[in-house]
Amino acid sequence: MLPTFITITVIVAVFVLWIISIQRRLAVLEENIKSAMSQIGMLLWSRFDALTALLDLTKSYAGHECETLIDTIKISRKVIASKSKPDDVLSQERIIAEALSRIVMVTEQYPQLKANQTYIKTLDAVKTFENMVRTSRLIYNDSVAKFNREIRMFPVSVFATMMGFRKRDYLEEMVSETSGARKTTLRIKEEHTL
Repeated sequence: MLPTFITITVIVAVFVLWIISIQRRLAVLEENIKSAMSQIGMLLWSRFDALTALLDLTKSYAGHECETLIDTIKISRKVIASKSKPDDVLSQERIIAEALSRIVMVTEQYPQLKANQTYIKTLDAVKTFENMVRTSRLIYNDSVAKFNREIRMFPVSVFATMMGFRKRDYLEEMVSETSGARKTTLRIKEEHTL
């Protein structure tokens, strides 16, 4: 009787430890996703700051339009945090893309603005932040892929659902050509389940 009790106790203990290890592994993967989303949020915030500086430079050439755009950005600007969804990033990217396209239209009308060194440097900063967001998006998608792969594998999938872990959405960059100008937007890509 005692050896059977010890065997059952050991099996239960191993099972409990295995469940705990699954929960911890999934928690780490989920934290990686949250960290990547926070990084995207920080970079988008910096990109908004650079965009606002660019608008301030443009203001002397097209005052009313720039003021309206600055007000729109201030109203629409949202903090992207670790709990944000890909839709939140998408809406912020749309605001930035719209503002940049309007600035490009103003710049085309004023060649002296286009030649302004401060304008050029500020535009480079906006592009640098765009590239950094793109890199962070890759890190986010990699983290999501690892997490989604882990929660879809049996037997982890059974326990992941019970522990409240759900599949995450990817961020995908979509480039479309619009009137000769390169326009970058995001699209949410759903993972196809087998």
